[in-house]
Amino acid sequence: MSNLPPSADIQSDQSQLGQSQSSQSIELLKRLHILTRDGKLNQDSHRKLKQVQHLCQFIAPLLNAAFAATSDPVLVDHGAGKSYLGFILYDEFLKTRDTGRVFSIEQRAELVQSSRRLADKLGFRRMRFHDLTVAEAAAASELPARVDIVTALHACDTATDDAIRFALAREAAAIVLVPCCQAELAAALRHSKAEALARTPLAELWRHPLHTREFGAHVTNVLRCLLLQAHGYQVTVTELVGWEHSLKNELIVARRTKDAPGSAHARACAESIVAQLGLDTLRGRFLY
Repeated sequence: MSNLPPSADIQSDQSQLGQSQSSQSIELLKRLHILTRDGKLNQDSHRKLKQVQHLCQFIAPLLNAAFAATSDPVLVDHGAGKSYLGFILYDEFLKTRDTGRVFSIEQRAELVQSSRRLADKLGFRRMRFHDLTVAEAAAASELPARVDIVTALHACDTATDDAIRFALAREAAAIVLVPCCQAELAAALRHSKAEALARTPLAELWRHPLHTREFGAHVTNVLRCLLLQAHGYQVTVTELVGWEHSLKNELIVARRTKDAPGSAHARACAESIVAQLGLDTLRGRFLY
């Protein structure tokens, strides 16, 4: 059975889009191939647009806070793909301002080149696009030493962890993550499954391959949240959009705080989880 939204929902979104977006924004969505040339939404584009628009709603207050804190805030989007998020954020929040920069990190060179061409056509002069992996971005001299917001929408597997490491190194004020396709921790659970089953009945939580995958993804995100808390961030976890639009739907929003009394407790919890689940090989990823 298809879980695509009914055509009535698409028509409703088209109507709302026409009422709320400027002509420039409509043209942008056409150039991004989210809208067809005649301004229509198809079902795949409907899901894509829903995700980006919802994510923008979460990022908007973070951008407002960044502008209040600094004259030239910097947002870095990791695993940017075709840079839908960066373009829409720039279009909605930065194009009418004289400051604020967006850096999009994407390892596929052809997507970086096409995004550069589109930014030039639209006059989005404070957007930059770099052909890098998320891990390479951490040491890239072309990226600012100071970053205000770091985003990673569906950065697969360990790329989300690389985005967190980047954000912590740059002392980002806010981090927005939608993790995707976590496999590393599940592989570690499979490797030590027999030993775990002999030691504790809790290993039944990941005895079966499907449960290993799902439990591994869940534990990965829990450890990510604890890592962020240990570094002084207040963390919120929620759904990005309805499950009918995306199965990779967990949204993690972290805001750095001046006073983080729970940081030591968060690290201790992460230490205990890693030890009890036999994940010592992953200590360097979740405990630093």
